Amino acid sequence: MNIGLIAHDSKKKLMQNFCIAYRGILCKNELYATGTTGRLIEEVTNLSIHKYLAGHLGGAQQLGAQIEHNQIDLVIFLRDPLTQKSHEPDVHNVLRLCDTHNIPLATNLATAELLIKSLDRGDLEWREMYK
Repeated sequence: MNIGLIAHDSKKKLMQNFCIAYRGILCKNELYATGTTGRLIEEVTNLSIHKYLAGHLGGAQQLGAQIEHNQIDLVIFLRDPLTQKSHEPDVHNVLRLCDTHNIPLATNLATAELLIKSLDRGDLEWREMYK
């Protein structure tokens, strides 16, 4: 599966810890991340990650394009709902595209853990029919 990983600045450490905890599952999949998030994950996990530009420099748009072309199967987007971002339209676009294209999306740690455990059990194999 192709997994998109994004984290706002205040959630990057949480994303690193999530990826450490679920490294065994994540390493069996292709990982895509916005630039800074991807670099920080690689530093602590040694996972191989395809990195886009930083989110505010167009990385969220690059991920959105992959979602539009049905090239992402799951997105984990640990977002900070309390802090307005200058690139907020790009952020909302990723959420909208996931909803439009029926891509499982987690925006908090609880849902991310549910999705990653479902992935490990094979519950997301239905995504193969969409390709």
